[in-house]
Amino acid sequence: MSQPVHMHASPVAHLSVGVNAIAPLDLRLHDALRHAIDRKTKPLGSLGRIEGLALRIGLIQRSLRPAIVRPTLLVFAADHGIVAEGVSAFPQVVTSQMVANFLAGGAAVNVFCRSADVALEVIDAGVATPLPRDPALVSMPVGPGTRDFLHAPAMSREQLDLALRSGAARVAHHAELGCNTIGFGEMGIGNTSSAACLMSRLCDLPIDICVGRGTGVDDAGLARKRSVLARALAAHPRTDDDPLATLATFGGFEIAMIAGGMLAAAARSMVILVDGFIASAALLAAAALERRVLDYCVFAHTSRETGHRLLLERLEATPLLDLDLRLGEGTGCALAVPLLRAATAMLCEMASFESANVSDRG
Repeated sequence: MSQPVHMHASPVAHLSVGVNAIAPLDLRLHDALRHAIDRKTKPLGSLGRIEGLALRIGLIQRSLRPAIVRPTLLVFAADHGIVAEGVSAFPQVVTSQMVANFLAGGAAVNVFCRSADVALEVIDAGVATPLPRDPALVSMPVGPGTRDFLHAPAMSREQLDLALRSGAARVAHHAELGCNTIGFGEMGIGNTSSAACLMSRLCDLPIDICVGRGTGVDDAGLARKRSVLARALAAHPRTDDDPLATLATFGGFEIAMIAGGMLAAAARSMVILVDGFIASAALLAAAALERRVLDYCVFAHTSRETGHRLLLERLEATPLLDLDLRLGEGTGCALAVPLLRAATAMLCEMASFESANVSDRG
C-alpha cells in the first residue's frame, strides 16, 4: 500500500486567500449520524457507499439533516507556456475555442450540468488568446498564460497570490448566494503537464508514472512529453518546505485558482466535489498548504488519465464513480451530484423502523 503524500499544516491565513482557518470536523456528530442511518428501514449497511456519503456530507455540514443547496461548478480556463515544447496534441488556441463552446452551452460539461440541475460558471483565469466579451464570462485573468516552466517558473509569487485569492473570491461569491456544494473544473491546453509535474514533485514520484497522454498524444508524443517534463523538473531545485514555491514553479493559473477556491470552500464548511486529474492535482497543492481541506472533499470519479488512480491513493480517496472519463471540465462533478442528492434525501426522508412501525431484526 502506498504512503500518503506528506502534507504541511500551514494555517490558511498565511495564504492571503481571505478566508479563516479551516476547522476540524466535529466527530462528536459521527455516532448520531451513524445511528440515524442504521435505523432506516433497511438491512444494516445495505445502501453501501451511499450511507458513507450521507455520513460525510452530514459531518461537513455539521447537521443531522444535510442538504445539497445550489450546487455549482466553477470552470477555470487558462493557458500554459509549456505547450511551446510540443507536449500537447492540440494547439493552444483550443483553450479559447473551448471557452467559447462553454459560453455557447455546447460542451459536455454544459450538457451534464443542465441534466443534473447544477449551476455553471466559466472563469477566464489567464487565457492567452483574447476572448470575446460575454456577460456569462467572469474575467479575472492573472496574465496571458503562464511562462514555459522548462525555462522559468510558470508564475511569480505575486501572480500565484492573485490566483489563489481570485479562486477564493469566486467561492465566496457563490457561498453568499446560498451555495453549499461546489465543484471545480478546468480548461487549459497543456495542463496535464503541469498537473504531472506537481504530482511528481509533491508526492516525490518519478515523472514517468505521473505523465499520461492528456489530449491524446501518440507514443512519440508521450515520449517527448516525458522527456520535456523530466528536464523541467531537473531544472528547478526541490522546495519541499515551500509548497507555494512548487505551485508557482509548475502550476497553471487555473490550477492555482482551483486550489484557492478549495481552501476557501473548506473554510466555509462547503462540500467540495473533486473532479479528475487536474482538479486532484490542485487539491494536492491545496492539501500541502492546509491538510484539513481533505476533510471537506467528495471525490467524484477515477479518471483514465495516467497517474490519477495513484494520485487518489496518495490522497487516500475513494471516488464515487469509475466511468473511464478523461475529459476534465468538471464533467465528473456534474455526474456525481445526483448521488449526493440521493444520499442526503436518504438521511432526511427515509423512514426509520420506529417512524414506519416496521419490526427490526429479532
